Amino acid sequence: MTEFGYKKLQEELETLKEERPKVVVEIEKAKEHGDLRENAEYHAAKERLAFIDARLAELSDLLSRAQVIDPSKLSHEKVSFGSTVKLLDIEEDEEIEYTIVGATESNPEHGLISYHTPLARQLLGKEEGDEITVKLPKGEIDFEILEVYYKPIKFGE
Repeated sequence: MTEFGYKKLQEELETLKEERPKVVVEIEKAKEHGDLRENAEYHAAKERLAFIDARLAELSDLLSRAQVIDPSKLSHEKVSFGSTVKLLDIEEDEEIEYTIVGATESNPEHGLISYHTPLARQLLGKEEGDEITVKLPKGEIDFEILEVYYKPIKFGE
């Protein structure tokens, strides 16, 4: 993953670590209300605590196994991890731009797609000027690769 993705996961981990003790306090307060079988506040807090604990374990595991790659040090003559690719949808005459990132930092609404996606896998290794037919779940699309370059991902996107 990129440094951006690593920092994003670290930030989520820290936020959950801060939230966990507050949820434990909520559970204790809810217990004081008596009958736990019909105590919605108690059950909601228990569910939130279970979610936080599971996510903390998941994030800790991800961060401990993460391999942080600095895409600025890679060549972007061909599409690779960290490359930003400007594409022309030939049929629609529409330009789109994607940056190829790790799975945990993927955010298609912001143009960040995982290298595991069908589109990214078919773009890897291609160069500026290449025309390719990409097979996607919604069908085949013809693209021309207009530009391949490195663009830093801004934290907070």
